Amino acid sequence: MTLFFENARLIDPEALTQHLGNVIVDNGLIAAIGDMSAPADAAIIDCHGKCLAPGIVDWGVKIGEPGERHRESFRSAGLAAAAGGVTTIIARPDTLPAIDTPEALEFVTRRAAGSAPVRIHHMAALTKGREGREMTEISFLLDAGAIAFTDCDHVATQTKPLSRALTYAQGLGALVVAHPQDPGLSAGAAVTSGKFASLRGLPGVSPMAERMALDRDLALVEMTGVRYHADQITTARSLPALARAKKNGLDVTAGISIHHLTLNELDVGDYRTFFKMTPPLRSEDDRVAVLAAVGDGLIDVICSMHTPADEESKRLPFEEAAAGAVALETFLPAAMRLYHAGALTLPQLFRAMALNPARRLGLPQGRLSEGAPADLVLFDPDAPFLLDRFKLHSKSKNTPFDGQRMEGKVLATFVAGVQIYDNKGTVA
Repeated sequence: MTLFFENARLIDPEALTQHLGNVIVDNGLIAAIGDMSAPADAAIIDCHGKCLAPGIVDWGVKIGEPGERHRESFRSAGLAAAAGGVTTIIARPDTLPAIDTPEALEFVTRRAAGSAPVRIHHMAALTKGREGREMTEISFLLDAGAIAFTDCDHVATQTKPLSRALTYAQGLGALVVAHPQDPGLSAGAAVTSGKFASLRGLPGVSPMAERMALDRDLALVEMTGVRYHADQITTARSLPALARAKKNGLDVTAGISIHHLTLNELDVGDYRTFFKMTPPLRSEDDRVAVLAAVGDGLIDVICSMHTPADEESKRLPFEEAAAGAVALETFLPAAMRLYHAGALTLPQLFRAMALNPARRLGLPQGRLSEGAPADLVLFDPDAPFLLDRFKLHSKSKNTPFDGQRMEGKVLATFVAGVQIYDNKGTVA
């Protein structure tokens, strides 16, 4: 089917521009962009001046298959993604058991393909069981479709086996994703250390735990030459080290979650466990610093770090509650807070949410240009609404934005030119 989007506000993250125009989609690809007329056989979609952008490529989504399907399934995650304008999910391997064998990877790949309306790519574990002691079969996992390798928040303490895994990954051209948090300092911590943590009587971790782990990782990157991505850089103290690594020519990129860009440590308030994250929410000074780093391009990627948790694991004392929040469906409206605050433009946001993750992972998505896949989101950045967590498509409802007034509604989502969501509900 040929689609003709007319009267659209086109968000181009490559050129960092936005302008009114039309788009022709044919055979799942963007065929033309400009002021042309509709082809005779095209289905016309009048965008009424709303924004048309590349679909979000969300890097670092936890899905509960296998082992925790009661928290999130491929089906529920796919529906939430479609409703949130996310057209490509990069799934984490922190499942039960971990995705650390080609057989496990092939299983989740088949499950995802048959269950979700969006594209799903999988990262695999870097070490067996994510235990940091013995590397996985990286070559076979690459052959099975692994897009990157990570042990998620299980940070290796033994540098010898880690350096061997990085050396082997470098020889294969594999991308390694790390979680920069010193595990010794971070053990048992629930919040960022400081006056607020002391007043609340909560165990804290110094922001230096991130800097220390990042310094170690960057030294190993310099030693091995591996392609490296830090999943979350959340403190101002880490930015100079990241800038030096890039200046020195290391193949390094970094990401940050939308929660760390829009919330700070004070949001924990009266021990609200929906605000418990890994790493913990930071000070306002840190939030402002990393937000500026996204604008400058020092931090490359914004992700949701979607982490579903059931009610039982959140309705516990703050120290004992599970960390993380669902965010596939709230990713775009949360990002609109940054846009409306004047901190980032829409092209800058989609550069970090779509273009940069796709580029780093070698995917053709994330672009609004001729020949690119027609993975698109049509949205109204100004539409207000009150978020009701029980209306989210995710099985788990642990969002820190419950009951809050937000702006930015997804009107339609397309994957390969096929509409999978409209604002009346999910189509696929």
